Parts: sequence; C-alpha cells; structure tokens
Amino acid sequence: MKIRELIELLDETIANVKIALVANQQRSFESPHTSYEFTQRALELEEDLGDLEKVREYLSKFDPEDEAEEHFSKEEIERLVELLELLQKVDAHLY
Repeated sequence: MKIRELIELLDETIANVKIALVANQQRSFESPHTSYEFTQRALELEEDLGDLEKVREYLSKFDPEDEAEEHFSKEEIERLVELLELLQKVDAHLY
C-alpha cells in the first residue's frame, strides 16, 4: 500500500469524524436530558479528530509514492487501516 493510499483513506475518515462531530454538537442543544451525553461525545470526537490530523501530518512528510511498508511494519499498517475503515463505517448519527 502506498503512502498516498493511506492518506486518502485517512482523509475520508477525517471527513466522517468531522460530520459526526458537527452532528453531536447540534444534538447537544436538542434536550437538556441528553445534552451532556452529546457534548461529551463531541469532546471525544474532537480528540479523535486531533489524533487523526496528527497522523495525517506525519504521513504527509513521506513521499506519497513510497510503499508504506518501507516506513512501517505490516502489523502497524493493518491496525491503522482497520481502525480507519471502522471509523468510516459508523454513521454520524450513531456517534
């Protein structure tokens, strides 16, 4: 897998997390009974988003055409891809 492909997958995941973040921020105003939960989840998503953006920044330092295996172990790449795919599959309203 090329670094470029990892960055593309990461960008899609970042977009999905941003949508979920906005959805939770909006839902925090729906009801005083559920506002705490949605606010808490929005804060967690902000942390996740920050982590994803740090990973993207780190990956962008490499040549996009390099093979990811040149810089990371196969297990690290598999775990990252698995995590990104999991985050992409979750709908924003389920966060």
